[in-house]
Amino acid sequence: MINVDRIYQRVLTLANKEQRGYITPQEFNIFANQAQMDIFEQYFYDLNQFKRTPGNDTVHADMVSILEEKISVFEQESLLTIANAVGTLSALGNFYRLSSIRNGNIFFEFVTKKEARLFQLSPLTDPNSTRPVYTLDQANHRIRLFGRTPLSVDVDYIRTPSRVNWTYVVVGEKALYNENANDAQNFELHPSEETELVMKILTLAGFTLKDPNLYQAAAGEDMKSTQQEKQ
Repeated sequence: MINVDRIYQRVLTLANKEQRGYITPQEFNIFANQAQMDIFEQYFYDLNQFKRTPGNDTVHADMVSILEEKISVFEQESLLTIANAVGTLSALGNFYRLSSIRNGNIFFEFVTKKEARLFQLSPLTDPNSTRPVYTLDQANHRIRLFGRTPLSVDVDYIRTPSRVNWTYVVVGEKALYNENANDAQNFELHPSEETELVMKILTLAGFTLKDPNLYQAAAGEDMKSTQQEKQ
């Protein structure tokens, strides 16, 4: 968890260092959520990349272990209702990526729609209650079960981060942070992402403030940080 006010104050300080302009709370919230999602989605690309390279025995220096730790915050388990062998994943709320589907101690295997059709052509490969499979409709966030169709299944999945919200009250025509607001929301990313968040938000702000120097400086720092992580 990263304090949203600390990030906003750092962003304002760096943006105003050379009187480049003021980033409003509304603009900051938009930039903050975009930056958070960019970093979050990059976890999965990086994890795929590092799993293809040799790791090491030191957990604190192994990139796969580090990334899995960062992602683990967003792991969820929920019961999903099934109707006519179909379940709607969007009903889970903040759904991002499916991990596994199970019914009791039976796990469903993921197959493509083409594979599901081919499996059903032969009695030897046709899915059954002890060897069930499922297909995934990414566009509509739906799953279809084959071989076993219970009324509900247990779903392990990754959710998206909660939307960041820097809440405030106006005092003397100035916006002051209100951490007690019901809709206040900090960043849910790992604390190690603080500097990258600031750089990404400044990069986005550079477009709004029409300041190419701010954009280039922030983008350069962000790129340098990313390269250091992947060395």
